[in-house]
Amino acid sequence: MPIIVAKLVQALRARVRGWRAALAVALFVFASSWLAMWLAEPGSNEIARPGTYWWWFLVTSATVGYGDFFPESAAGQVVGAYVIVGGIVALTILFTELAVNIQAVKGKRMKGAVALDVRDHLVLLGYTPGRTERIINELLLELRTPLVLCAWEETPEHPVPEEERVEFVRGDLTDVDVLTRACVGRAATVVIDARDDNETLAVAVAVDHLCPDAHVVAALRDMNRGKHLRYVNSRVQCVQWHTPALLTEESLDPGITEVYADLMSGDGGGNTYSTRLPAALSGSTFGDCQTRLGREFGATVIAVRQKGTLLVAPGWDVTLDPDATLYYLATERLALDAPNALR
Repeated sequence: MPIIVAKLVQALRARVRGWRAALAVALFVFASSWLAMWLAEPGSNEIARPGTYWWWFLVTSATVGYGDFFPESAAGQVVGAYVIVGGIVALTILFTELAVNIQAVKGKRMKGAVALDVRDHLVLLGYTPGRTERIINELLLELRTPLVLCAWEETPEHPVPEEERVEFVRGDLTDVDVLTRACVGRAATVVIDARDDNETLAVAVAVDHLCPDAHVVAALRDMNRGKHLRYVNSRVQCVQWHTPALLTEESLDPGITEVYADLMSGDGGGNTYSTRLPAALSGSTFGDCQTRLGREFGATVIAVRQKGTLLVAPGWDVTLDPDATLYYLATERLALDAPNALR
């Protein structure tokens, strides 16, 4: 019998894979052992009865052996040994195939070949060794949604497999099929960090085709190319490639690059200024200072320098020294040192 089982396994492995091979072995052993047990055991033993044998076969082939039923004859014991061997063979085939399948899925995930099922996530298109890892680390500090990294074929495997929150897709980033595997069509934010500006434009066209309503952030070497990207989608936010930290900030806080640009240019509705703390506010708290400048001038104090230390957005109960310097946002410079400037 064991020789027959070995031949059966060899034939099945050549023609049948997966759980079907294990099932075929189990069914063969069950049928043949039932017949052999019926012939070997005396009629007084209930082990070979239809309502009993399936239970005995199950616990014996699984090597559990409760002992509620057992063969009484020597020939029946041989059949029992045959069932144990057959059960081990079937389970070995099953677990081997299971391990192979798990490894195959893991291998596909590492190679970025698995189609994902996520939504409202952030997709990072492009991979530059060292730079991308830093961007991912900064994003994961605040990001509460899934993150999908997409790289070109030249990246053979998942570059950050230790980050369980980061999924990986690999392929042509201008190919709709590749972007579909990354669920770009259901993404909330798409960050394009390509190898050059021409590639950024090509990727942006594919992204806009799949998800025109996503918040798209593009890193550019030449910021003058931003007008070309806005031909594709007027809402694309362009960030200087050499400032990856700003790329991360725009991804997490949409529109913040426009705020920075407005403050840096001074052509918008506000600018940044500094002034010595007015004598009228000497010894007051930051909260009192913020309230008075906001109420009387529409200004917003963003930082204070005192005792050689810069405090950005300090607590409202921080006491201001007489020689403190205020940094504030306003539409124009305030003449706080003028008489009666602060009532």
